[in-house]
Amino acid sequence: MDKKPSSNFNPLQFLFRVIQGALIGLGAVLPGISGGVLGVIFGIYKPIMELLSNPFKNFRTHVPKLIPVFIGGVIGFLGVANILAFFLNKYPDPSVCLFIGLIGGMLPSLFREAGEQGRTKGSWISLVVCMCVIFALLIGLQMTSVEIAPNFFWYLFCGFCLALSVIAPGMSFSTLLMPLGLYTPFVDGIGHFDMGVLIPGGIGALVTVILLAKAINALFDNYYSIAFHGIVGIVIAATVMIIPVQSFLTAGSAIVNLICIAVGIVCALALDKFNSRVKVE
Repeated sequence: MDKKPSSNFNPLQFLFRVIQGALIGLGAVLPGISGGVLGVIFGIYKPIMELLSNPFKNFRTHVPKLIPVFIGGVIGFLGVANILAFFLNKYPDPSVCLFIGLIGGMLPSLFREAGEQGRTKGSWISLVVCMCVIFALLIGLQMTSVEIAPNFFWYLFCGFCLALSVIAPGMSFSTLLMPLGLYTPFVDGIGHFDMGVLIPGGIGALVTVILLAKAINALFDNYYSIAFHGIVGIVIAATVMIIPVQSFLTAGSAIVNLICIAVGIVCALALDKFNSRVKVE
């Protein structure tokens, strides 16, 4: 006789999954930290992607287990957005340097994750090509002095990037938004529950999940190493482009910036060490 799955509620397991979800939510909004990568590390990325790519088939089997993760994700995401907005507005250069440190500290784990299924010539080509494309795009925007004024359509794009940070491991949505000057207004709008930001951002995220979840799931299933190394290239290029070079020209600012970078690296490495110890049932 088949043994039916136990329906007993386990409060400790529920709390543990809420905490995991909160960390993923934090990872989704914190620059340099990918919610998708944390999902992979916690062992819940696959069921999340299975649910998003085929919700009708997997609703009954996956949703009960993932509800606490989703609850934690919302708490983590909204809880930190307002704080981030304050520091980005009050102390922009040190804040960006802290985030650069976070990204730098996460790169080893990201690179390790990219090579989990081996590295091929195509993997390295993907990394270099993606890095060069992002460099060219962002340098071109800087040279043409393009200033992006946040509006409904750009917040749709922000929602697109936000969804990517969850469904594409390693892709932090701040990686694309910071160089375009969209990260701070987007996070500020979320932190203040601005419907002019939340509605288009939510629409963009929802449409992205509907259109891309299944494709990205298939991409990582079939071309894991190539896809992941491409993300590494994007992260490297976008991180280099947000370095506040001008603020390093004075000794005082340079020292503060370097301290912030060091703190970010230490925090990211500590988080990575913590993640490596997490055991998921």
